[in-house]
Amino acid sequence: MMVRFLRSGKWELVGMFVLASVVSVLLAFLFWNMMQEHFGYAELKIGSGVIVLLVSAGFGYWAAQRFGQRLDSLFLAIKQAVNGNYEVRITENGTNSFGPLYREFNELAKNMEEKMKLLQQLGEEKVLTDSASNEAAVLEERKRMARDLHDTVSQQLFAIHMCASSLPKLQEVDEARAASVLDQLIQMSNLAQKQMRNFIAQLRPMELEGKTLQEALDKWFPDFCRQNKLQGVLEWRLNEQLSEAKEQQLFLIVQEAMANVVKHAKADGCTLTLTDTERQVVMMLSDDGAGFKADEVRRGSYGLSTMQERAQKLGGTAEIISKLGSGTRVRVTIPKIYRGEQNR
Repeated sequence: MMVRFLRSGKWELVGMFVLASVVSVLLAFLFWNMMQEHFGYAELKIGSGVIVLLVSAGFGYWAAQRFGQRLDSLFLAIKQAVNGNYEVRITENGTNSFGPLYREFNELAKNMEEKMKLLQQLGEEKVLTDSASNEAAVLEERKRMARDLHDTVSQQLFAIHMCASSLPKLQEVDEARAASVLDQLIQMSNLAQKQMRNFIAQLRPMELEGKTLQEALDKWFPDFCRQNKLQGVLEWRLNEQLSEAKEQQLFLIVQEAMANVVKHAKADGCTLTLTDTERQVVMMLSDDGAGFKADEVRRGSYGLSTMQERAQKLGGTAEIISKLGSGTRVRVTIPKIYRGEQNR
């Protein structure tokens, strides 16, 4: 009964109040009896009141410290959970009136950790499944392009070859006719060149095929910056090997973010940083461009929605921070709840 009494928060406060009252009254009573021969009635009353006030203040400070420490523990745990640390737990004390609340929080954090781990696992599996589907689509697209090449460029080249083969003899017989054939050759070669450019424009390089994220970025990032006249700095601070799904999504996010730098930022330089902590992976891209006012840009602009969707597939977040005249910063965080296969 006494244990339940002490575990209840309100009864604990009531108990402290009663204890403070009893102690203060006893001390005041002792002071009155011991000092009544030395002080007058008014002085005894003042002294007793001071004792009651000091004892009450001492007990109040003690109670505030006890409850403050418990609230601080709960606040810090909630803050860590908000920042993505779902492994946080609060140490319980059997006589702590906050014990039931701590247990509820620990149970909630445990459930959130399990659900977020499952969510990220499913997200990674979906990314890889989509990747496999994309490979099948790429294979089908290659077959289509092979047919189109055969029906267009291949036939054009064959016609050019036939015309070019007959041109020397035709020049000996009929120069006017040869000049007409030469014009046809020029037109057909221009058409074939145009068709080839159209096919090449439809192709997309597979930068990550057979490479890690670091290897792909070491090749792609400086090339992209050089082609777009940007002074780019790549800072690689990742300590762990990422899963294939995380690498795919991060690479696509980097591509989207860099495209936005070229389209919107009017920047001379940018810095791409990839780092990680025990709990999460962080990608940061900052530029020295014109920046913008947040209230003047639609939510879907600057590719934010696309980057957010890719980050959310793995339980992460993406945000853009900018100030007019001070450049733009893209920050993407992905928790390490589900690590997948570290070595591929």
